[in-house]
Amino acid sequence: MRSKNIIKIVLGISALTSISFLSCGKTTAQGNSSERKPSSQAVIDTVMATPVAATTVSPEVEKLGRVLSSLSDRAKAVIPDGNPEEFLADLHKVLEAEKAFRKDDLSLYYLIDKKHNVGADYVPKDLVPLEQNELFSISRKDLSLRPDVLEGLKAMSRAALKDGIKLMVSSTYRSYSYQQWLFQHWVDVDGLEEAERESARAGTSQHQLGVAIDFGSITDDFAETRMGRWLAENCEKYGWSLSFPKGYEDVTGFRWECWHFRYIGVPACEFQKKWFGDVQQFMIEFIDAWKKDSELT
Repeated sequence: MRSKNIIKIVLGISALTSISFLSCGKTTAQGNSSERKPSSQAVIDTVMATPVAATTVSPEVEKLGRVLSSLSDRAKAVIPDGNPEEFLADLHKVLEAEKAFRKDDLSLYYLIDKKHNVGADYVPKDLVPLEQNELFSISRKDLSLRPDVLEGLKAMSRAALKDGIKLMVSSTYRSYSYQQWLFQHWVDVDGLEEAERESARAGTSQHQLGVAIDFGSITDDFAETRMGRWLAENCEKYGWSLSFPKGYEDVTGFRWECWHFRYIGVPACEFQKKWFGDVQQFMIEFIDAWKKDSELT
């Protein structure tokens, strides 16, 4: 696997116009299919023959090398061959979009998972209760979303309606206490081991951020419904990303959930698809690591 060469490859970038970021091929999560990229062994050989001392590397490319090398081997394996300057340009589009996010709440890119949590007292700012409307349906009366996420839902719902599909919103924001109850409920029903695969512990759920929606039936067969297929094919055009793709339970901590989508905005969706194998977790982890590296330097 070429991932072991990334630091040397990035450090040798001034001698080349392109690099092999990490992988032998690119895997896309949505369809779980692989697209073979052209071999870059010649590039690697050239880089290895280039004395590092003879190169001039920008601080940002050096930072890119540090951050990429800090990612998991699984994340490195999906990153395709490419030009680091192009990668950085795409990253800056994502970070520029973040500047428009509200400053008094957590970022839409906030990393939350089984290792990164929020406290029991965290509640998103200005949650908006959802009501039945012409754009989308709701399954219950206690649903709510962050205002910016609601706007993202409206935009996607308008597009779905044009294709003859009215989206059904089944679960949205969940409080810490509700998630605590819900996790215990699944422990009682299925046992702890299975509950860990299907339900988040309190403080580790994307739902507590007010950025995630469970659509439709919340069952595996949702993937084969018109709504499920439409979301899988179109969600990213409107800033929505599938959080728990098939085949990545070891990465996300949760089994495939074809109904669970997180709003991250269009630039982040494009960045995720182009550079991270369309795996949300890898992209969010990269952004988190990029920001933390900035804090250290």
